[in-house]
Amino acid sequence: MKKIISIITLLFCLSTLCAQKIARPDSYNYTRGVEAFQNNNIEEALEYLNKELQEHPDNGYARTWVAIINVSKEQYGNALSSVNLALKKLPSKDNEYVSLAYSTRAKINLCLEDTVRAINDYTAAIKRTPNVPDGYNLRAQVYYEQGKYDLADADYSKIITMDEGNVLGYMGIGRNANALMRWEEAIKQFDYVVKLAPDYSQGYSFRAEAHFGKKDYDKAIDDVVKALSVDGNIKAFYLMQQIADSAFAQTVAKLKAQKVKEPNENEWNYYLGIVYEHVDKYSNAITYYKEALDKESNDIFADRLANCYDELGDYERALDYCNQAISLDSTETDYVFYKSYIENNAGRTKEAIATMDGYLHKNPDYGLGYYRRGWFKDHSGDTDGALEDYTLCITMNPEYAYCYLNRGVLYRLKGEMKAAESDFKQVVKLDTIEGKIQCAQYAYYYLGDKEKAIEITDRMLKKNDKGDFYDAACLYSIMGEKEKAIGYLRKSFELGFRRFAHIASDRDLNNIRTEKGFVDLINEYMEIHNMETKANDMDDIQYEERTEEIPFTKEGDMCKVKCTINGLPLHFIFDTGASDVSLSSVEATFMMKNGYLSASDVIGKQQFLNASGEVSEGTVINLREVKFGSLHLDNVRASVVRNQSAPLLLGQSVLNRLGRIEIDNTKRNLKITYKYKK
Repeated sequence: MKKIISIITLLFCLSTLCAQKIARPDSYNYTRGVEAFQNNNIEEALEYLNKELQEHPDNGYARTWVAIINVSKEQYGNALSSVNLALKKLPSKDNEYVSLAYSTRAKINLCLEDTVRAINDYTAAIKRTPNVPDGYNLRAQVYYEQGKYDLADADYSKIITMDEGNVLGYMGIGRNANALMRWEEAIKQFDYVVKLAPDYSQGYSFRAEAHFGKKDYDKAIDDVVKALSVDGNIKAFYLMQQIADSAFAQTVAKLKAQKVKEPNENEWNYYLGIVYEHVDKYSNAITYYKEALDKESNDIFADRLANCYDELGDYERALDYCNQAISLDSTETDYVFYKSYIENNAGRTKEAIATMDGYLHKNPDYGLGYYRRGWFKDHSGDTDGALEDYTLCITMNPEYAYCYLNRGVLYRLKGEMKAAESDFKQVVKLDTIEGKIQCAQYAYYYLGDKEKAIEITDRMLKKNDKGDFYDAACLYSIMGEKEKAIGYLRKSFELGFRRFAHIASDRDLNNIRTEKGFVDLINEYMEIHNMETKANDMDDIQYEERTEEIPFTKEGDMCKVKCTINGLPLHFIFDTGASDVSLSSVEATFMMKNGYLSASDVIGKQQFLNASGEVSEGTVINLREVKFGSLHLDNVRASVVRNQSAPLLLGQSVLNRLGRIEIDNTKRNLKITYKYKK
C-alpha cells in the first residue's frame, strides 16, 4: 500500500511543477494536514484535514488528500466517497489536482477489482495532464496485467516520445516483449535501460529473463549476478534458480567468481547455498550457509541450514539450527511451524503436537496449522483429534484437497463410507490443475477408479521428484502391488528421500512393511544415511592450525611452484587472479597419451575466469591428485584452454581449499596456513 501512495504522491509532485497559477487553500488545518501526510504522519494528517472539512466542507483539495489517506489505510469505501466529492468540489480549471483525484479513484477501483472504471479514470487523468508521463505508466500497467500488450506499448511509447531518457517507457516495452516471448526485441529495450540507468537492477533482471528465454544461459546468469550485486533483486533471485535447472555448472561458476570479486559481500555465500539447495545438493549448500552464518548471525541462514539437514534426515542438527533461527528472530512464527515439522520427522510426535499447539495459540486463524497438527495426531493414533483438526482446516481452507483426502481416509477406517466417499469426490473436484496434482490419485483409487489413479501417478513421475516416487510407493502399497511399491520407494531413496521416522508411521506402507525387500531396502539406506550423518559430524571435529612453507621461483610477477599431478612432475603458476585451475591443451594431451589422465577423467565443458578477467570455455577434466610440498588435494577440477603455450594455473577454486596463503618474496616461499584434524 505504501507503493500506491508513493505513486500517487509522485504524480502530484511531478504535476505541481507545472501547475497553473490557481488559488489553492492555505488555511492552517489544510496546510498542516498536507505537511503531516508528506512526513508520513497519517493519523495526524487525517485529524487536521477532518478539522479543515468541518470548517470548509467544500474544500475539494482536502477531500482529495483524505481519499489518498483512506487508500493507504485500505478503507476503500471511505476513500471512494471522499474522492467522488473531491471531483465535484475541485475547481475544474485546476487540471493537476483533478488529474490527481482521477488517478486516486483509479487506484481505488483497482483495489476493488474494477479494471474498466480504473482504465476510464486513468484516461480522464491523462486528458487533464497529457504531458505528465506518470498517467501513461499507470494505465499501461493495467493494460499489461490484462494482457493488452499493444495498448500498453502505445502508452510506453508515448512516455519515450515525451522524455527519451525515461527508463519506464523502455522497461515497459521490454517487459511486454518478454511476455510475448519476443526475446530479441526485449533485449534491445533493456539495453537502453541499463545504459540510461546502470544502477537500476530491474533492467538487468528482465534482460536476464530474455536471455534465458533464448537459452543464452551465460548472458542470463551474468545479468542475474549484476542485478543481485546492485540490490539483491528478488526477480533475479528466483531467476537464478530457474537458470540453475538448465545450466547448473555455469550458474555456480559465475556465482563463485563473483564471490571472489566481492569477498566481503556475504550474500554470495547465501546465493550459492540457495542454488545448491535448489538442485538437492544439500551438503554443498550447507558449506556455504555455514560460511554465511559464521560471518553474520542471521535467522535466514540458520533456517536454510535447518531445512538442508532436515532433507538429509539429520534431524538433531536440523532442530539445532531451527532453534537458532527462532532465537535470532522470535517474531517469525513460521520457524516455530517448521520446528514442529522437523520434530515429527524425527519421530517426536508428542513434541511436534505441543510445538504446533503453541504456534496455533499465536496464529489461531491459520488453517494449515490445524491440518499439520491433525496429521501429527493422525499418525500417533488420535483419530478423533485428527478428524477435529482436519475439519477445522477445511472450515478455514475449503479448497485444500489434502485435508479432504486425509479426513476421507479416517472416515473410511471408521467405516463411515458415505462421509469418506464425499470427501474423496471433493478431492477429485479440487485437485485438477495439470502439473500440480498431488493427491487425487489416492482419491480415485478409493473411489474405485484404479486406472485413473495410475494415469495420474505416471504423469507425476515424469517430474523425477523424490516426493512423487515416495507417493507412488504408497499408492502401489495400498493397491497391494508390493514389488512396484518397493521399487518406487528405492527410487525415492536414490533421489535423496530420508524421512525414516515418517516411513515408520505411514500406514500407507503397511502392506509391504514385513516384506523382505522392504526390510532390506530400509536397512540398506539406513546404513547410507548413517554414513551421511557421520560425514556431517565432521563439522564438529576439532582442528588445529599448521603452516607449510613451499619454495617458489619468480617468473615475471608470478610465483612458479613445483608440483605433481596424478604422479607427473610439473610446475604451476600461483595465480590469485584466476577463478579456476587451467592447463594447456598440450599438457592435457601429453597426460592423456601417457596414462596420467584417462577418458573417465574428462567431465565436460565449463566457463572459467582467467587472470585478465575474461570468461572462456574449455574442456573440464578431473585431476585426481595434486601434490606440492607435503600438501595434497584430491579431485581438482581443471579447464583445458586452447592456447598451447598457456601455463598451468592454480586459481581461486584451489586457493580457497588450501587455507590462508602469504607470499614471502624475500625468502621466496609460500606460507600456507591450514586446518589440521587433531
